[in-house]
Amino acid sequence: MEPQGTITVARALGLPALRRGLPEVVSGQELLDRPVRWVHAGEAPNIAALLKGGELLLTTGLGVGPRPAEQRAFVRRLAERGIAALVVELGARFRTLPGPVVDTARSCGLPLVQLHREVPFVTVTEEIHTEIVNEHYALLRQADVVHRQATEVLLRGGGVPEILRHFAAFAANPVFLETPDGQLLYAAGPGGTAPAGAADPLQVWEGLRAPRAAERPEPPAGSVIADIPGGGPGPGAVRARLTVLPVAGPLGPVHRIAAERTADLLAVVLLRARQEEELAARGRGDFLTELAEGRIEAPDAPAQARVLGFRPSSGGPLLPVVTRLVEDPRPLAGGGESWAALAHAVQEELAGVGVPVLLGVRLPEGRVPLLAGLRDASERSAVAERIAAALRAGVERAWPDRAGARPPVVVAGLAVGWDAAGAELRHAAEAANAACGAPPDRGWYDVRSLDVDLLLWRLREHGDLAAFVDRVIGPLLAHDRTARPPLVPTLETYLRHAGRKAETARALHLNRQTLYDRLARIASLLGSDLEDPQTVLALGVALQARRHVR
Repeated sequence: MEPQGTITVARALGLPALRRGLPEVVSGQELLDRPVRWVHAGEAPNIAALLKGGELLLTTGLGVGPRPAEQRAFVRRLAERGIAALVVELGARFRTLPGPVVDTARSCGLPLVQLHREVPFVTVTEEIHTEIVNEHYALLRQADVVHRQATEVLLRGGGVPEILRHFAAFAANPVFLETPDGQLLYAAGPGGTAPAGAADPLQVWEGLRAPRAAERPEPPAGSVIADIPGGGPGPGAVRARLTVLPVAGPLGPVHRIAAERTADLLAVVLLRARQEEELAARGRGDFLTELAEGRIEAPDAPAQARVLGFRPSSGGPLLPVVTRLVEDPRPLAGGGESWAALAHAVQEELAGVGVPVLLGVRLPEGRVPLLAGLRDASERSAVAERIAAALRAGVERAWPDRAGARPPVVVAGLAVGWDAAGAELRHAAEAANAACGAPPDRGWYDVRSLDVDLLLWRLREHGDLAAFVDRVIGPLLAHDRTARPPLVPTLETYLRHAGRKAETARALHLNRQTLYDRLARIASLLGSDLEDPQTVLALGVALQARRHVR
């Protein structure tokens, strides 16, 4: 297969100018897919010193030399220079190619072609150079299309992750954004363009690029790397590096050109403050979300988490925690910079928790998932308390304009191993959504305490739930819309204290007679006996369901 965006030796030999010379391949038949960078014609004995590699060399053989040793040295130097092929026109110097020339070309792996008829070398040069220029122009046009599409992604509100995913789909290979010292910021796979069984990009990174401890090996041959400028003063400063690895298929010149143009676009996007922190947090958030949704197999998860910097103690359980930012458009309107500030502030607060933490952000859902590594399941509650405090403090630091708004909802799952971490993260995320309507009187929620709320939240779209609420407490809700004092808080407090009137009165700061009057009013409005256990159960469920009915 001809490399994309190049003219090969085989194609050059098929063009009219060379075909008129009746070319015969004497050696290197299997190497005719070599790309031709340029064409050069010359007869000097030291012609190799004038070449850079990749040339198709045209000669009549005048510089080859008369002696076998000179002929071998002439061909060997050309092969060492890396030319694409040697084309010798018979007649002026040789009627047939000397044996030392042919043998040396074969031993050095150099394509050797003899022309049986005279051809104008200038015509050959013009024709091949025209093909090379046309191919290069086609490459530039294709790279322009990719760049224009990436720009459109950005104009539609996308950011660096969306641009990287677009480029990975074009290259049909995994794409990575890393810091100059090799730390991964974001990984994107080709998605639907990937062949069946293609590895996750984090698995690729772990296998091919992560072992950097001492020698920091170079990426595999055939990779495409483009520096993203802007990391400091001076034109040579590098802020990040775009790397494409040839995992699913080879990469060609068009991918290199497109990568360089994408790098220029990314440089503009990364001018925003703390973009690297946001990218790293979004990359971790994507990993945690894919783990929760079952798209990452449990045996593969620990290695991918290590790539992202999460190294919990061996054998210890994991604590999934999900923070849900209650609907408030102010921080979300701040865009990437606001989320970057949040990721930075929360990460700093979590540094004092005392356990390893993998923190991510999920912008679309307004969610902050994390995994904490515990030494033992017995420290779950204490660690959850510290994590919740750090999360709330981070939100306050990053978004001071939220002062007075409802604090974020923090839900801690059960302490589990990697085999159940994904399911527990998903459970905690759903429970956090369900808890958004709960009273903001807790620093954090144990996921088990939200089972009823979660069940009701899952039923929120069903009309039966709204009908149930209206049937059980509808008259009470109607009363509170038009009359004072409201009676729903009295009923909620009464049920929370299991019907103990003295404790309810103290909690509401009421004398007992006033409480009795209110309870009698509630019973009359609902036509219910507040002492009946089944009635109490229905009232409690209806009050909880009210939070989820739209």
